[in-house]
Amino acid sequence: MAKEMLTGNRAAAWGVRLAEVDYIPAYPITPQTEIIETIAKWISDGEMDAGFVTMDSEHSMITAAGAASATGARTFTTTSSQGLMYGFEMLYTVAGWRVPLVMVNVSRGLSAPITLGPDHNDILALRDTGFLQIHCETCQEVLDSVLMAYRLAEDKRVLLPVMVNMDGFFLSFTREAVEVPDVEAVRCFLPEYQPEHAFFRAGQPMAQGVAVLGGEFYSYFKYQMHLASQNALEVYREVSDDFERIFGRKYGTIDEYMMEDAEYVLVMTNSFSTLGKAAVKRAREKGIKAGLLRPRFLRPFPDSDIRNALKGKKAVAVIDQNISVGKGGIIYSEMAGCLYNEENRPLLLSFIGGLGGKNISQEEFDLIFDKMIRTVDTKVVEPLHLLYTENEWKGITKLKDIAGRQ
Repeated sequence: MAKEMLTGNRAAAWGVRLAEVDYIPAYPITPQTEIIETIAKWISDGEMDAGFVTMDSEHSMITAAGAASATGARTFTTTSSQGLMYGFEMLYTVAGWRVPLVMVNVSRGLSAPITLGPDHNDILALRDTGFLQIHCETCQEVLDSVLMAYRLAEDKRVLLPVMVNMDGFFLSFTREAVEVPDVEAVRCFLPEYQPEHAFFRAGQPMAQGVAVLGGEFYSYFKYQMHLASQNALEVYREVSDDFERIFGRKYGTIDEYMMEDAEYVLVMTNSFSTLGKAAVKRAREKGIKAGLLRPRFLRPFPDSDIRNALKGKKAVAVIDQNISVGKGGIIYSEMAGCLYNEENRPLLLSFIGGLGGKNISQEEFDLIFDKMIRTVDTKVVEPLHLLYTENEWKGITKLKDIAGRQ
């Protein structure tokens, strides 16, 4: 096992290389392109044995990935933002095929207006497709999650595609020290994929719900997908235990930080959780019993693990790096549904921040903890808050004045 300084993109590429993937259809888009450039160079230099094809679009790319996976090939592809939206139709299709491919999404805000900074509206638009979703905070977690994703997707109790998500720029181009496992150790954890049911191989047909079917058949296949996604939670516990035994790193469906005696909890996902953890440490220094819960899985949603983690907490602030226009924070709604039937559920507050990669400052985290404490005292839960500093508003006002003068 060697330690290297890797970007999140290169960490993802290493995960694919160590998984000994057979086929990679690809199409470039910022900030994901470094992943496929890295893989393409390894293949060209003879360091990686895999088929690599540059497609004409993300729609074709996802179609090709699904078709290859349906023949029993271990398949990988990757995209970001608008590219993910361009291939959106095929995400439902390949999930319905029950193919265990793995994709990496490098999150970037959706246009318009156009931004290169990350938020999570792209990946969260997928939550009903049938893809499982793993969300990463660090470069090490990206590499490890790619390996775990194949093990999970290819389990006969699951057989659903998996999306591994990381933030564009903040993680995709950030170099961190990453332990790169030996390929022999990876083979112990992730053996060669040999599908038991042969998918679409000639001479060994298998029933697939891909024809025009009536509602009763359609419902049957959709419910099968739902049950398989639910199975993934139990299967993942086995995968996580094996991963820890072989590599010494433990990943749950959620990540808990200073949660043992916490009363006031932040809920965040992906790389901005690191900012949240720093804010929790500062709050602790002020005497606030703060903690942070980071959901790693968003599909299937780990309801039971989240409920257990939040038992006895006074208040929870969900910081959504996304916005469902006309409704609010997506993860806030998921958390509200998760906790609704709990008798002694914590007070739940909603904040939206980090859209388009906008920083969440120390003063904004201070505001969040102040509002949680005040809400517990008054029992009055205020509506959604958009995190925006006075200086940022002054900057916008200045630009509006300049535009007005022109």
